[in-house]
Amino acid sequence: MNATATEPIRLGLRANRPQFVLLVVVNIAVGGLVGLERTTVPLIGTDVFGLTSDLAVFSFIIAFGLTKALTNLAAGALTARYRRRQLLLAGWVLGIPVPFVLAWAPSWGWIVAANVLLGLNQGLAWSMTVNMKIDLVGPSRRGLATGLNEAAGYTAVGVTALLTGYLATTHGLRPLPELIGVVFVVAGLGLSLLAKDTAGHVALELARHPKPLSAADTPGLAETFVRTSWRDRSLRGASQAGLVNNLNDGLTWGVFPLLFTDHGLGLAAVGLIKGLYPILWGLGQIPTGQLADRIGRKPLVVSGMLVQSGGFALALALLERPLLAGVLSAVALGLGTAMVYPALIASVSDHAHPAWRVGALGTYRFWRDIGYAAGALVAGVLADLLGLNATVIAAAVLTAGSGLLAARWMTERPAAA
Repeated sequence: MNATATEPIRLGLRANRPQFVLLVVVNIAVGGLVGLERTTVPLIGTDVFGLTSDLAVFSFIIAFGLTKALTNLAAGALTARYRRRQLLLAGWVLGIPVPFVLAWAPSWGWIVAANVLLGLNQGLAWSMTVNMKIDLVGPSRRGLATGLNEAAGYTAVGVTALLTGYLATTHGLRPLPELIGVVFVVAGLGLSLLAKDTAGHVALELARHPKPLSAADTPGLAETFVRTSWRDRSLRGASQAGLVNNLNDGLTWGVFPLLFTDHGLGLAAVGLIKGLYPILWGLGQIPTGQLADRIGRKPLVVSGMLVQSGGFALALALLERPLLAGVLSAVALGLGTAMVYPALIASVSDHAHPAWRVGALGTYRFWRDIGYAAGALVAGVLADLLGLNATVIAAAVLTAGSGLLAARWMTERPAAA
């Protein structure tokens, strides 16, 4: 129960501020690494490698989403054998080749392979930073903890998308925009070496829990997966909303650069649109994370999904003025996602016992990040068959439907998970 003889382990943000802040900074580097791809990679596929099929262009997102989703799912099982800090470091080691491959890949297949490594990096590093923060703060501040974690990561995604768009305008699509990722890898790996593991904080929360579970009563990975995916009504609602939320992100990741360049915008303008969305998504989670602790998770999830649906409608309604359409759509999508993201993670944490919470979060994050692959696949197929506009309409309808399902299925936190 003691970190040292003079430093007893305590739960709470204030009591663990140095480690919490360190992990926030680590997640800035995690987000920055994936932000490298938001503006330039779809255009590298079409302009550098001459891809003509939208589905082929979006294949890098499918590879990323599938790998990240499966890694999230495996993370729950891996934490039973390895410490969170070890998995965090492993994620960074796997991410080392990514910026170099993106910068100098001789064929599109190398780009897809780099996204497999990027998915492993994000699945381990991002999962561990959010789990470690939840461990540190305890049950009372989960919304704030997840809001700060996701704010750091997605603000970095947005700023990097803006920066790569600017650099691509002045220096070309490759290699300079991708090589700023070297800074993120070095910073993330170096700072992660300074992080302390949070196993003691988990043990303390378990000891205080009103419903302690023995090892024999703790569900295994398969049971946790089924419970989180379907059997528990509220966890089911959170999982489907997370999937559709990231389907939107995967779809806009591939579709928006092509849609708005087709309507005359340059790389800098596309970078602004692609950067504004995750920046607002990121910064917005600081107040929405706290709000989720005060008013509950469900209101933010339902209303946030409906705001995102409206963002897609704005993109098409104003497309004759493409910069205005892109900016307003990015604002709505960013704010809507900011409402949803921390509330969903906090809701899953509320409904899962600490003994199987990592597995529940891993399952939720599996379904959420399958959304990247699903979004890219749906976007590629619909765009090839019906065009980019029809793809955006489909996303708006699907997102509104997901919000209504969340309203039907989700409940607020139980008295004891």
